[in-house]
Amino acid sequence: MIERIYVIEDADIELFVGVNRSNLITLGNLYPRTKIRQQGNILKILAEQAEGEALLSKLEQLEQLCVQHNQLTEQQIIETVRGRNASHEAKPHGASSLILYGLHGKGIYARGSNQHRLVEAFAEHDLCLATGPAGSGKTFIAICLAVKALKSKQVRRIILSRPAVEAGEKLGFLPGEMKDKLDPYLQPLYDALGELIPATKLKDYLDTGVIQIAPLAFMRGRTLNDAVIILDEAQNTTPQQMKMFLTRLGNNAKMIVTGDISQIDLPRGIYSGLRDAINKLSALEGVGIVGFEASDIVRHPLVQRIVEVYDQEEGDNLINEQEQVKDNDNE
Repeated sequence: MIERIYVIEDADIELFVGVNRSNLITLGNLYPRTKIRQQGNILKILAEQAEGEALLSKLEQLEQLCVQHNQLTEQQIIETVRGRNASHEAKPHGASSLILYGLHGKGIYARGSNQHRLVEAFAEHDLCLATGPAGSGKTFIAICLAVKALKSKQVRRIILSRPAVEAGEKLGFLPGEMKDKLDPYLQPLYDALGELIPATKLKDYLDTGVIQIAPLAFMRGRTLNDAVIILDEAQNTTPQQMKMFLTRLGNNAKMIVTGDISQIDLPRGIYSGLRDAINKLSALEGVGIVGFEASDIVRHPLVQRIVEVYDQEEGDNLINEQEQVKDNDNE
């Protein structure tokens, strides 16, 4: 008998070994002549030469399944060991293409033509600009694409940012520690990540800097390599802030900028950096632009009708006001 070591590097340890180590028990039943002991993220395997090598290979496959599906079931273990397709999943009726698996193995799919367009634009371009109403899924799909790239090891980091416009980015005037000041503005990003990554793994990513969430002002002076970088609520940036952000793009990096140009909260007289970027970059090679619509909203059905009413009454006035600001700047 030979002892071998397998290190659980990518999967959430609790998900991989199972409740009360149930997954290790299942493996032990499938390999009755092999002993498996766990110490933290290390599995010690005592087995004969051939069986030990076979088990190591299966453990690699199972870890990737656990990473992809955010779960590892008894059925997946049995099918993997027996050489069947454990990753097969029947596509739900009416669902579109799978992006990745969220918590508990729930499939996350691109729904509607514009979510599909964003997925395609991300694959084809290093910079994507996605605009549209709240609830259309643009930010969530962007974060899904970033998590998928991280899980498949296309990048080493995810960096998420928002302009803290409600505080004028003058966070020093707010009470409390810096994290307490920032979290209210960044909580929607934490919420989206929490639907895709198990809590213990997400905490590890945040603690080690694999996933970074910070306000836009913290991006200055950085070059962001090997990362997917997402700027949310970009309609509340100035043209100068947008230029600063876009020029952070480094090697082997992709950016997704999302925002709703009908919900600009900048002070009067300040032109939106998102609208400015769309105007300037729409014809630039390497840039993909996707416009979401009220029909893309995936929240409560009433939300779509509310957005349509507000857009009808306010949209034209907002555009005219922003264009007037730009005309004044050019004079």
